[in-house]
Amino acid sequence: MDDDGRYRDSRSDFVRGAKDIAKVAKKQVGKKVGRGMDKMTDEYTKRSYKRFEEEDDDDDYAGVPSNDGGYYRNDSRANDEEGHSDSTEGHDEDDEIYEGEYQGIPRAESGKAGSMDGVTAAQAQQFRDLSAYEGERRKDQEELAQQYEAILQECGHGKFQWTLYFVLGLALMADGVEIFVVGFVLPSAQIDMCLSEPNKGMLGLIVYLGMMVGAFLWGGLADRIGRRQTLLISLSINSVFAFFSSFVQGYSSFLLCRLISGVGIGGSIPIVFSYYSEFLAQEKRGEHLSWLCMFWMIGGIYASAMAWAIIPHYGWSFQMGSAYQFHSWRVFVLVCAFPSVAAISALTTMPESPRFYLENGKHDEAWMILKQVHDTNMRAKGYPERVFSVTTIKTVKQMDELVNMGDGAAWHEKWRIKLTTLFHQVWSNFQTIFSPEYRRTTYMMMAVWFSMSFSYYGLTVWFPDMIKYLQKQEYSSRTKVFVKEKVEHVTFNFTLENQVHRQGEYFNDKFMNLKMKSMVFEDSLFEECYFEDITSTNTFFKNCTFIATLFYNTDLFKYRLINCKLINSTFLHNKEGCLLSDISDENNAYMVYFVSFLGTLAVLPGNIVSALLMDKIGRLRMLAGSSVISCISCFFLSFGNSESAMIALLCLFGGISIASWNSLDVLTVELYPSDKRTTAFGFLNALCKLAAVLGISIFTSFVGITKAVPILFASGALAAGSFLALKLPETRGQVLQ
Repeated sequence: MDDDGRYRDSRSDFVRGAKDIAKVAKKQVGKKVGRGMDKMTDEYTKRSYKRFEEEDDDDDYAGVPSNDGGYYRNDSRANDEEGHSDSTEGHDEDDEIYEGEYQGIPRAESGKAGSMDGVTAAQAQQFRDLSAYEGERRKDQEELAQQYEAILQECGHGKFQWTLYFVLGLALMADGVEIFVVGFVLPSAQIDMCLSEPNKGMLGLIVYLGMMVGAFLWGGLADRIGRRQTLLISLSINSVFAFFSSFVQGYSSFLLCRLISGVGIGGSIPIVFSYYSEFLAQEKRGEHLSWLCMFWMIGGIYASAMAWAIIPHYGWSFQMGSAYQFHSWRVFVLVCAFPSVAAISALTTMPESPRFYLENGKHDEAWMILKQVHDTNMRAKGYPERVFSVTTIKTVKQMDELVNMGDGAAWHEKWRIKLTTLFHQVWSNFQTIFSPEYRRTTYMMMAVWFSMSFSYYGLTVWFPDMIKYLQKQEYSSRTKVFVKEKVEHVTFNFTLENQVHRQGEYFNDKFMNLKMKSMVFEDSLFEECYFEDITSTNTFFKNCTFIATLFYNTDLFKYRLINCKLINSTFLHNKEGCLLSDISDENNAYMVYFVSFLGTLAVLPGNIVSALLMDKIGRLRMLAGSSVISCISCFFLSFGNSESAMIALLCLFGGISIASWNSLDVLTVELYPSDKRTTAFGFLNALCKLAAVLGISIFTSFVGITKAVPILFASGALAAGSFLALKLPETRGQVLQ
């Protein structure tokens, strides 16, 4: 019995010991799990709640109150001492409830309150995380701006920047050419395509509309996918559709091609200036960006010279029947695509902007490009032994943007997701330029860009239209008028030009192999007459009577016969379509090209002056001063009563106002940070094109009516722009944000 009792006692002791060991082991597991979870939490919240940590580092419990009355653990050693989390506190050894164990269904009130507190805490945490991220990103950008400026100083200004200067200059030249193409081909294209006045007006404005869309689109994309890549895409679109536009025959297809071509070239200005500025140190930036503006002038000179050399040569053409015609103005359109093609070829040899790479966390790629810039310049200066001393460059902290593409998604679905994500990123970046930090600057820049563009483009189109109006007035003053003439049995086989015949009688006369320019026959009688191989422009028969008259191989269509009576008269083998002929005034065509050439060349002195003084007197003084002088020059327009006077005023206005454009381009580049630079520049340039459309439409409507309204509009807009420009911050001598 004693043995049995001792056996039972020892057995019960063994069981109790095993239970105690199990409890201790279970408690130790709970401790380790709690410590591991707290360590993971501390690592995750370390960045967001760093500012809430206590300065002391003792072993007591450290933390800050949370939204639900608890504490965020910042010291994992408190967990080592307590051995379990808050959820297990208050239980004794025999009734422990460990973390992760089922603890019953909570009451509805407590569940709802816990849910609301959890949502509020999550939202507050997300806001704090975002604020902390933005603060760190801003700090990184400021450090990068200072370091990047020092790196550019070490790289120097030399062969690499000058090579990039000419490459990007070709892209800017293509933009200048695009502005002039439609204006030069319109007189010939309207004959080739039978364009009405509304169609001519739409063709003249479609390029600006395309460039407006392109500036906004490509400017936003350049901040997301890179300056070089975006510029290559935009120039490729421009060159391809410019090439197509030289071959298409119909008005609608030509209009579409010029629209898409304008969309392509619209990205040139915002990307080119942003791209080049990121390779320039601050003491060189204003000057060399102004030198770059000269390529826009070169583009205008190139377009004027090519139009002068090609379009009047009507022999440079061929046709296949009456359906397909390729005349000299189409050769001109084709030649105008060459600068864009040359820019694409040259740009493939240049690297991406290293500043863009650093803003997007690509350190190694940026370092390699900056080393290339340094080595290229040093070798060209005769110092090949100098070593690029920079080893580490600050990169901007990136926000993780994870997109679930789906393992089994089709390729088109993946592309749709990529494009949608890219669109949201571009749109979000665009919205930031209206954030409180940039809102005032953006609104002021919008007003300055709009006023400058409204007055400049409105006047530069109004000047040629006024010159044409004066030419037309002078031409009309030389019109010969014949009244009640009687002509019988006469053969006309010479050019008839600028004549008005009223109440005439023509019997058995022959009009053969001749050209009619600006001829008008009113209330006249044609009896037994014969018209053969007639080519006419601006020629009309009003209230005339044709008796037994034959029209053979002429372009005297019914719309040229206004309120006329046809008695026993016949039309045979009429000329089909709108054939281009050499009937237009060649001297007048040469004058149009010559005026455009002079107006473009006149900006050369303004370009030189602005480049030399931009970094000496500052961007704001240059912008405001040039705008004020341009405003004063507008009042001289009232003295432009002759063709030569209008040409002189056109050159004067262009030469003065170009300094405003140069300073505005430099100012726009320097006012916005690198991750928003092309987005803001593209938006402002798009607004510029919208203002250009409004200015052209308004100013040209007053041609031949009054000069007062265009003068007041232009001077008022320039005065407002110069006043607002002085309210902007000066950026001279500052590092690129």
